[in-house]
Amino acid sequence: MVTDAILPAFSLGWREIVRFHRDRARVVSGIATALLFWVLIGFGMAGSFAPAGMPAGVGAVEYLFPGTVVFVVLVTAIVGTFSLIEDRRSGFLQGVIVAPVPRSSIVLGKVVGGATIALLQGAVLLPLLWPIGIPVDVPGILLGAGALFVMAFTLTCVGFVLAWGMESIQGFHGIVNLLLLPLWFLSGALFPLDGAAGPLQVLMRLDPLAYGLAAFRQALYGRADVAFADPATAWAVTIAFAAAAFGAAVFASRR
Repeated sequence: MVTDAILPAFSLGWREIVRFHRDRARVVSGIATALLFWVLIGFGMAGSFAPAGMPAGVGAVEYLFPGTVVFVVLVTAIVGTFSLIEDRRSGFLQGVIVAPVPRSSIVLGKVVGGATIALLQGAVLLPLLWPIGIPVDVPGILLGAGALFVMAFTLTCVGFVLAWGMESIQGFHGIVNLLLLPLWFLSGALFPLDGAAGPLQVLMRLDPLAYGLAAFRQALYGRADVAFADPATAWAVTIAFAAAAFGAAVFASRR
C-alpha cells in the first residue's frame, strides 16, 4: 500500500528535521559562514568587479547574493547526509534497512528531510533581497524557493550516494570538498559564464548546479537575461538531474 511507503518516509524525514533543530551550532554556523563570505567578497570586490557577461545594472554585492544562498543550501544539504554515517555507527540504519519497507521509501525520507532543512536555511537569507536591490515579488520568491528545493533535493541525493558506503565522516568530508565545491565554483555563483575562459565555459555548461542557479536567478529577477540558459532549459536540466540523482541514491541503497 502507498501508506506503507509514505509513513516510513515521513517518519525518517521528520527525524532529520528534529535532529537539525536540536543542533543549534549547525543551524547558526552555516548561515554565518555564508554571510561572512558574501560580505567580505561582495563588498571587497564591489569597486573592481566587472567581468564580461555581467547582467545590466547588477553590481558585485547583488550578483554574488544568489550564489551565496545556493552555497548555504549546498553546505546544509551535504552536511545533513553526515547523519547517514552516524546512523550506521549507532545501528539505527541497520534496523531501518531490515524493516519491511521499500528502499525507495527510506531514501525519500532521508532526502526530503535533508532538502527541507537546506531550503529553510537558504530561505533565512531571502529577506536580504530587498535591501540589496533585487526587485523581487511574491511569485518570484515562491518560484525561487522551488528552484532552491529542487537543488537541495539533488544535492542531498548526491550526498546520500557518497555517504552510503563511507565508514568515516573525515573521509566523506574529503570527498565532498573534492567533488562538490568545484560544482559550486563552476555554477556561475562567483562570475558569469561569458566572463570565463573558454575551457571553463565548457565545464560550466556541463555543471548541473549552474542550471539550478540560473533558474533561481531568473525567478528572482523575473527575466531571462540574468543567466546563460533560458528558463525552460534551466528548469528542465535541474529537474532531470534531480530525478537522476534520486535514482542513483535508490540504486546505492540496494547495494
